[in-house]
Amino acid sequence: MSVQNIKIHDKDNVAVMLGDGKSGQWLKVGNETIVLKEDIAAGHKVALQEMATGTEIIKYGNAIGSITENIMAGSWVHSHNLKTNLDGKLTYSYNPLQTDRENKQKSSVTFKGYRRGNQDVAIRNEIWIINTVGCINKSAELLAKLATKELTTADEVDEIRSFPHPFGCSQLGDDLKYTQQFLSSLVQHPNAAGVLVMGLGCENNTIQSFQSMVGEVKDKKVMFFSAQEVDDELEEGLQCISELVEYANTFQKEDIPISELKIGLKCGGSDGFSGITGNPLVGRFSDRLIEMGGTAIMTEVPEMFGAETLLMNRAESEDVFHKTVHLVNDFKDYFIRHNQVVYENPSPGNKEGGITTLEEKSLGCVQKVGSAPIVDVLSYASRAERNGLNLLQGPGNDLVSVSNLAAAGAHIVLFTTGRGTPYGGPVPTVKISTNTTLARKKKRWIDFNAGQIVEGANIEGVAEELLEYIIKLASGEVQTQNEKYEFKEIAIFKDGVIL
Repeated sequence: MSVQNIKIHDKDNVAVMLGDGKSGQWLKVGNETIVLKEDIAAGHKVALQEMATGTEIIKYGNAIGSITENIMAGSWVHSHNLKTNLDGKLTYSYNPLQTDRENKQKSSVTFKGYRRGNQDVAIRNEIWIINTVGCINKSAELLAKLATKELTTADEVDEIRSFPHPFGCSQLGDDLKYTQQFLSSLVQHPNAAGVLVMGLGCENNTIQSFQSMVGEVKDKKVMFFSAQEVDDELEEGLQCISELVEYANTFQKEDIPISELKIGLKCGGSDGFSGITGNPLVGRFSDRLIEMGGTAIMTEVPEMFGAETLLMNRAESEDVFHKTVHLVNDFKDYFIRHNQVVYENPSPGNKEGGITTLEEKSLGCVQKVGSAPIVDVLSYASRAERNGLNLLQGPGNDLVSVSNLAAAGAHIVLFTTGRGTPYGGPVPTVKISTNTTLARKKKRWIDFNAGQIVEGANIEGVAEELLEYIIKLASGEVQTQNEKYEFKEIAIFKDGVIL
């Protein structure tokens, strides 16, 4: 019996194994029959033809590297015989793709959410404690527990939560700037109806400097105090949170157009199925959301390397194109500045799952952004203002990138994974498995199974299922696994000197 496989693009000279294959078994690929020369695991690549050293391997219709030795049809293609073609910074030219895709179409689809005073939209009604410095993590955590026990009797407040982090003091330059930018954007997230900003009193990120960074916030109640300046920080904090809860209870759910929903796009623990199931599914969802006037945000800049021209040519204008070029090259400079190899990627887990080179990983990664034009490029933790597809400066690290997407204003993050992770950010984090095995194994991690796509389910139908799930999630009818188990954490990008 033929081992199941998929040839993703007509130009490809490799196929992806959908199940484990044993040496001597045969594959049916189109009209060709190929005998496996060795055991090849699910998610890994098999050569479809004889190839000489130096031949480019084509997957997704694009080169993902070059062969380092002669191989036969039916051979396993991976790290032992495939190397990246990428090296250093590149020069780019703007070659815009012609598209008839129309953004911001009128849609009658709505969800039940909250409208803040400045007309921003929220899908949760929470109280957040943001500490300016890591020294008071435990004080903030204890305050959140006490406030939850004593003050959350009303139905309208979903949660009182703190977000521990190790920064805010002894930081210089970009390190301090990134911390302040991230935390100030988090303060302004609409899911928090009220925010208590709690400082220690002697840190670099002082209440005064941070308050000026936050600026005037009209959509919610924000309160500030330093623990060193009050007799009892817990008593002071409870009094502040009591006022914030009272304020949060003034908000009621109402019908909100889906055009006001902002979704973050993320992949982590990717495998050989990520670019076949999970990421294309999220790409379909992203296109549909943007067609209805909504917003999608993608970060993970290092995982654009090798596929960046596909994104650059989707820039809606030459100005956005140049911003995208700077986004990519500035991040390459970050690697070079720290004497690191620009293309030192994928991770060990990616490789075990079948991904070999960064080109391969990136070409799979960018499937998440569908085919919509790019309307804006954002600096780290800056808030998305334009509806449509936005690119966001930031690394690929799971914790940092999910946190970054939330700071940019994402109400929900769609997180595709082939290996699995329990991690959740400060907003609902939808874990989408790229294979059914993971979905069955990790039911407390996974929210949605994209693995059904290689089992015969129509991707358009699965995308419709995902849309229906997201509407229920945004309306508060269901919770993600990270919400149920209170896996809500933040991580801040670091680039600078700590004293």
